[in-house]
Amino acid sequence: MMEINVVILAAGRGKRMHSDKPKVLHTLAGKPLLMHVLDSAVQSGAHKIYVIYGHGGEEVPQAAAAYQASFILQEPQLGTGHAVQHAIPHMPQDGVTLVLYGDVPLIQSTTIKKMLAVQDKLVLLTTLLDNPTGYGRIERDKQGNITRIIEDKDCTSTQRTIKEVNTGILAGPTRRLQTWLAQLENKNSQGEYYLTDIVAMAVADGVAIQAEQPTQAWEVVGVNSKTQLAVLERTWQEEQARQLLERGVTLADPARIDIRGKLICGRDVEIDVGCIFEGDVRLGDQVKVGAYSIIKKSDIGNGTIIHPFSHIEQTKIGENCRIGPYARLRPGSNLHDEVHIGNFVEIKNSEIAANSKANHLSYIGDSTVGSQVNIGAGTITCNYDGVNKHRTVIEDGVFIGSATQIIAPVTIGRNATIGAGSTITRDAPEDVLTLSRAKQTTVMGWKRPSKKK
Repeated sequence: MMEINVVILAAGRGKRMHSDKPKVLHTLAGKPLLMHVLDSAVQSGAHKIYVIYGHGGEEVPQAAAAYQASFILQEPQLGTGHAVQHAIPHMPQDGVTLVLYGDVPLIQSTTIKKMLAVQDKLVLLTTLLDNPTGYGRIERDKQGNITRIIEDKDCTSTQRTIKEVNTGILAGPTRRLQTWLAQLENKNSQGEYYLTDIVAMAVADGVAIQAEQPTQAWEVVGVNSKTQLAVLERTWQEEQARQLLERGVTLADPARIDIRGKLICGRDVEIDVGCIFEGDVRLGDQVKVGAYSIIKKSDIGNGTIIHPFSHIEQTKIGENCRIGPYARLRPGSNLHDEVHIGNFVEIKNSEIAANSKANHLSYIGDSTVGSQVNIGAGTITCNYDGVNKHRTVIEDGVFIGSATQIIAPVTIGRNATIGAGSTITRDAPEDVLTLSRAKQTTVMGWKRPSKKK
């Protein structure tokens, strides 16, 4: 099997970002730019990944520590060729080496695999631009063969008219790259070691050069400023929306959806405007998500309706549930089938069995709620004593009246009824009414304090 080495250049400062954060750690679709590139490298079958970092110190290695990559410090930064020179000594000579860029985040594994399929050649990823300003130009001879790459700052007026540009992404035999990189010089206007100079060396050595193009133009768009980042963010969101539409998802407005992770949808899913999906989210068949809802790392069962302005995080929701509007389901919540959670209800770290309801203005935290339970408006499980969290157990068939406080740890027995306005501090027995209320008193002659002048 061919040994595949991937070098990711991620040492740049990113001055135009006007930020103390390393450029490659700014996020696109909820994920740092560098992690997009690392994911594509992994999906392409890379055996060894080398990340060349510089500005930001150890922030880059720390942020990408979950990846099986080698992190190599480039100090000082003397150009792209100089960066790859740092990785070459660590590589086995056999196989092929691919160079990617940490600030070109949307390169797809399909394009990378297409480049790696070419054997014993230097493969350049090029593209045609109507406005090629800022990019190195691809120079070809009369027969159409690539002869060299001229950096934009070194171009003549004639060379500046060339539309085919270098994306910087290339692949070639590792052994050849080692030889060419050792011969690089910095005799140019920037005093840097250009990786692109190896093209002329390949021509001189008689090594064939092949140009490949990305499947989509946005794959090779780089990020150098917050403006460019914002444009690429919207480009990627539109692409994800297009993919959802092709799979049969109904989007009220494809321009008003944000997917910051992986969204898996069943059949006949409908998503209204302004919704945000973060992390891994699954929507079952016939799920409807109301406008401006936010769903993070959650699983939503078939037929469930999420009404507008609901926030759901790390929650599992069963089939045919009704959530919101303005509901908040926090991490650790597990709702079974046919559960109704209404407006301004908050659920945290709780399990609610089938056919139970909490429709208005309630907080259910650290609780186990049985089936066929009705929780009245304004009910609160008081789960925190100021130091420790405690659990509330509400068994099947319980009816809890409005404005009830349940002081955990406590158990409310099967089919019990809790009178409205009660404060429950002890276990409530099953099948009977439990309530706690002070006697109503009227204080005669009392007057409301007046504001002092």
